[in-house]
Amino acid sequence: MPLTQTPDGALHYESVDATAPWLPGSLPVLFHHGIGSSGALWRGWYPALIDRYRVGAFDMRGCGTSSIPSASFAWSLDRMVKDTFAVADALGWQRFHLVGESIGGTIALAATIAQPARVATLTVSNGAHLGATIGRVHAWKKQLDEGGEAGWSREFMPDRFPPDVLDSVRWKWFETQQAQWPRESILNALGVLVGADLTPRLPEIKCPVLLLHPDGSPFIPVPVMAELHRLLPGSRLHVFGHARHGLPFSHARECAAVLRSFLDSPGRG
Repeated sequence: MPLTQTPDGALHYESVDATAPWLPGSLPVLFHHGIGSSGALWRGWYPALIDRYRVGAFDMRGCGTSSIPSASFAWSLDRMVKDTFAVADALGWQRFHLVGESIGGTIALAATIAQPARVATLTVSNGAHLGATIGRVHAWKKQLDEGGEAGWSREFMPDRFPPDVLDSVRWKWFETQQAQWPRESILNALGVLVGADLTPRLPEIKCPVLLLHPDGSPFIPVPVMAELHRLLPGSRLHVFGHARHGLPFSHARECAAVLRSFLDSPGRG
């Protein structure tokens, strides 16, 4: 994976350009994952998009092949927004479609507010504008203290997925890569998320918005996403049945199909 250097360490990213030359050019799509995941999460979405759209994804700071901050690093939503645009800059993308899940969705909202001219459309999957509404996350520290990252990941999996939506290979892959997140990255990123409140600035978002949400997330109830939908007039909301907080992985093809329809709508750029 290529990398881009920031003042606080490297961010590793990937990009795919397999667009069909006979189709009209379109703006690219940048993906931002959440806590416990990685840039590889989005590969199940690529087949529905790459004939027309260049796509890019990265490992957020604190996990995977990107920089793991020191103990003195000041975690903040603003820093995460800057990381998002640093990757877009490395890709050479001045304007793009932005997709984020979980904390990546919160970061995507903040990024759209920070630099609205650069975000053509915004898609938020299983994310929220108000971190204080997120339930059950305060148990994470106890799980990490008692079982380490592997124990935390194992306990987290039923919150991610109903037991019958993944085969054993995909379940094991997700649990294993989730357990590779360092404890301090988990808790520091979580602290940023829980402290976020973008409500007062949501009226600044003017671009087309797509909201994707599971019907059974134990962290962000459907009414929280419905409130975000209300606060973003003209946004589209799609709720997926039999899904939990791992929606972008368990329902990758379904989510990507909805995103493709949204992006293909006239005027999306």
